[in-house]
Amino acid sequence: MTAPATTDPPPVEPPVTSAGDGRPAGRYGVLALAAAVVVGLLLGYAGGLLTPTLTRPGDSSAEAGFARDMSTHHAQAVEMGLIAFDRGTDPEVRQIGGDIATGQQGEIGTMQTWLRSWGLDPTGSEPRMAWMPDGATVENGLMPGMATPEEMAKLRVAQGRELDVLFLQMMIKHHLGGIHMIQGILDAGSDDDVLKVAQIMKNTQQTDLTNLQNALKRLGG
Repeated sequence: MTAPATTDPPPVEPPVTSAGDGRPAGRYGVLALAAAVVVGLLLGYAGGLLTPTLTRPGDSSAEAGFARDMSTHHAQAVEMGLIAFDRGTDPEVRQIGGDIATGQQGEIGTMQTWLRSWGLDPTGSEPRMAWMPDGATVENGLMPGMATPEEMAKLRVAQGRELDVLFLQMMIKHHLGGIHMIQGILDAGSDDDVLKVAQIMKNTQQTDLTNLQNALKRLGG
């Protein structure tokens, strides 16, 4: 199956809807989180600049493929996290959503800075996931764990407990796919800086998974 060429990760815009439980400070909370996401992105760019390498990965390298594909994968998680933070009714769900949004936006900054420092475009000639050592497939243009457009549309309009549970279910699936991709670069990569950051990503997402699964169990999802 031939997957479509990669594209830049879509810009993430914070939801503008009001909190589902009527919190008067909800809008200001979203604006604060949006600012934190921007700061995280800038810090990610700075972090990427602080990881020079003696040899630059090439356009078809596993490192370049990982940086491009994981940036796109992360962008969807950032949107999901912002939705949960804005309209989630469970405090833990809102906290998890905010943490994921800010953390993964910072990682996008790091990965995009790698590509610039290697002299590579954000998009490349290789199909998505071609760098994966196990030949992971792309289904309907989606990488492992990513939500379909229909699932994202449902999350955007969900309210109350339905939104909380749906976010947790979707993010668990998303993280499982992300960890699979991270393990791919850990197995196939050779750049020490990329491997170091990838291991941190894996550790963070594994911790997130535990929290997501515990919250879903608590909510009876």
